[in-house]
Amino acid sequence: MSNKNNSINYIELPMVNNAETKKFYSQVFEWEFTDWGPNYISFSGANIDGGFNGEDAKVSSSGVLVVLYANDLDQKLAEVKKAGGEITKPIFEFPGGKRFHFSDPNGNQLAVWSE
Repeated sequence: MSNKNNSINYIELPMVNNAETKKFYSQVFEWEFTDWGPNYISFSGANIDGGFNGEDAKVSSSGVLVVLYANDLDQKLAEVKKAGGEITKPIFEFPGGKRFHFSDPNGNQLAVWSE
């Protein structure tokens, strides 16, 4: 077992709509969910533990950007759009790869990158 001390162990994002959140992330990123009541769901399949909290039912910018990885960036961009995500920054290059930013159905800002 690896040492968890001082490592990022869990990511929690705000959630406005439980059903839309599960549909979006399962469709685009193939995550699986466990319901912990109407206002909390945890996810698996993202290579880190995490959840969505709907207690406040609002999203505000925290300044933290969660960046996901995809082998095929163009395909993932199309999947995000098809699932109802809003592209907030189209694909752009940076040293080491390319990425785009999007807003999920809750208004959370995330990014996807690839080499």
